[in-house]
Amino acid sequence: MHEPSRKIVHMFFGVGIAALAYLLPKDLIVLLLAASIFIGFILAEGVLRGYRIPLVSLLIRNLERDGEYPGKGAFYFAASALFCVLFFDAEISVPAILSLAVLDGAATLVGLRWGRHRITNGKSVEGSAGGVLVNILVLVFFLPPLPAIAASVAAGAVELVSPVDDNLTIPVCICILLTLMGV
Repeated sequence: MHEPSRKIVHMFFGVGIAALAYLLPKDLIVLLLAASIFIGFILAEGVLRGYRIPLVSLLIRNLERDGEYPGKGAFYFAASALFCVLFFDAEISVPAILSLAVLDGAATLVGLRWGRHRITNGKSVEGSAGGVLVNILVLVFFLPPLPAIAASVAAGAVELVSPVDDNLTIPVCICILLTLMGV
């Protein structure tokens, strides 16, 4: 497992989902996300049963954390994106999905390179601050400045303290926050 490679794939995967949520009709993105989750479970089950599935086995072997259910992060990401797309308009769900892709990936990459001051769960002040800053720079293309800043700071806080996988919690929390802010 190579953490920088994992996070780069995570970022591309998330930006791709956000782009589809932005460009496609809601019913089509819901169908695609639901189908990808279903197909993903079938493929993961095959890998768990010892089948070698071209490309899938290679990706899992090179990108999945040791001891985790194959594709767990991708499942959680797709499930939270599906929830957000189902229950919120694209003006809210797209920045929320981007927040998971960008903040989570950037925080890890910045933290691995420049992180010196650890705060919780091995995460660093520098990584968290870098993730928040990069996320703000992305979200200002989709939101007014204040909601972009608030969403980025909230995503950074959720990433630090979430008791469950942040792939599930960041997008949902950001959707709720942006809704409460009247975006």
